[in-house]
Amino acid sequence: MRRWVLIAVAVIAFLAIAAVLARWLSAEGDERALVTDLIEAQARGDADGMLALLDAGCVHRPACVRAVEDNAARLRSDGEVEIVAYDSATSHAIGPADGPTRVVWRAPGRLPTVQCVEVRRDGNLVAGQSVRLESIGHPIEREGAC
Repeated sequence: MRRWVLIAVAVIAFLAIAAVLARWLSAEGDERALVTDLIEAQARGDADGMLALLDAGCVHRPACVRAVEDNAARLRSDGEVEIVAYDSATSHAIGPADGPTRVVWRAPGRLPTVQCVEVRRDGNLVAGQSVRLESIGHPIEREGAC
């Protein structure tokens, strides 16, 4: 009987750990998907679509709105966007975190573009995490850091 109790405890512990890991990996995927959607909207020249993906606070900051509109106009590209490199300061966060994500992307007929996206994660592994994009910067040098 004692053996079955130990097995049950081990199974419950395994399932709990698996659930926590699934939440953590989900937040990683959510962040990358949001950043990719933001870059794709930018490449389409869709400033309104970009603003819809950014945290509502951006709409109330004129500098943020100007940067979005400027980027959408200047970086409009035809064809499919390819993410070449992705380096997130909030990657692997187990609690609230914020910081830049450096994303390198390219579209047909265009040299790679490097931009920084400010990301905010809230929550924790037990309750779940949410991801918000706060702003996107103008392109930086190809070897530049955020």
